Amino acid sequence: MTDGVAFAGFPKGCVKFFRELAAHNEKAWFEDHKAEYENVVKAPAAQFVVALGDRLRKVAPGVHAEPVVNKSIFRLNRDVRFSADKSPYKTHLGIWLWDGDGPRMECSGFYFQLEPPRIMVITGIYMFTKPALEKYRRAVVDAKRGPALARAAAAVEKAGYELGGVYYKKIPAGYDAKNANARFLLYNGLCASDESPIPKELYTPAFVDYCVARYRGMAPLHKWLKDILG
Repeated sequence: MTDGVAFAGFPKGCVKFFRELAAHNEKAWFEDHKAEYENVVKAPAAQFVVALGDRLRKVAPGVHAEPVVNKSIFRLNRDVRFSADKSPYKTHLGIWLWDGDGPRMECSGFYFQLEPPRIMVITGIYMFTKPALEKYRRAVVDAKRGPALARAAAAVEKAGYELGGVYYKKIPAGYDAKNANARFLLYNGLCASDESPIPKELYTPAFVDYCVARYRGMAPLHKWLKDILG
């Protein structure tokens, strides 16, 4: 938790921690630097979640901002059971505020990632569940929701953000490849993103404003997803 401490920006030690973790991705190193992780990563991340949630409720009134690990703060440990890469830790900070009553990773939401030397600000859903994918596809070709998606996507792209989620190479069976929205049928998730070098705002309270400005620009996509998925 934040103990009532306001977000003052991420300390430069947070960036330093992830740079060094990338060079020493092993359990012994992390155990020696666990207190550093708690102080310069986890604590300011929790403060950021609270501050960001307060601001985002003007964009998404039902947004969930829960400043604990495995809620709005992603765990640092990697699941290596089925991976050839056995590095035990992620080399980035991931933060997720979701909007909806379902499981947190099945809702559209607002993501932030710090992985030196870059950051990412993302809105949407990374990957649909099978039931959500069917709802999405039906909405893509719906007489009203389809054009609404096209307008939302155009607004997001015009604002300078990139759409992501293309996965399939062919239009799914049962759908018309000539539909005006056919390109969206190739997606298995739908999100808008902005990636950049670490900005100076990261180290100040103004970083909340920095992120919210981008989330507002991506909001049309979020609102469309929230409408179709609840």
